[in-house]
Amino acid sequence: MAGMVPFNRKNTDLMSDGFEDFYNLLDDFFTPRSLERSTFKLDVHDTEKEFVVEAELPGVQKEEIDLNVNDGALTISVNREESKENKDKKFLHRERRVSSMSRAVYLKDISGQGIKAKLENGVLTVNVPKLEKAVVEQKIEIE
Repeated sequence: MAGMVPFNRKNTDLMSDGFEDFYNLLDDFFTPRSLERSTFKLDVHDTEKEFVVEAELPGVQKEEIDLNVNDGALTISVNREESKENKDKKFLHRERRVSSMSRAVYLKDISGQGIKAKLENGVLTVNVPKLEKAVVEQKIEIE
């Protein structure tokens, strides 16, 4: 049963009851997708002083990753080109894979200073400090 894929109504015109878009939305939601082909998993933790973003990037080298922060949005982009040199072999057919993936997450009230990133064992961890807000306590007089 693990290999079963829900029937998608997009390819049939047998029944038209006006709910095709709704059915297709459900089918697309429950259809298993391969994260390997389209994107990567991303977790965001909110701590008291920073956001911790963890991205699963197995097999990716740090030279293949671009990190950017723009208006509170952290963007992680990966550009990979798989090429193995085998000059001593005579190929009749050879395939290479080129992939590009990108994820962006909006983090409210972050500081652009002091962001740290580390790639270890296929997991990219990005620590994004929050803006320090001054706590101002004020007594309000009643008239």
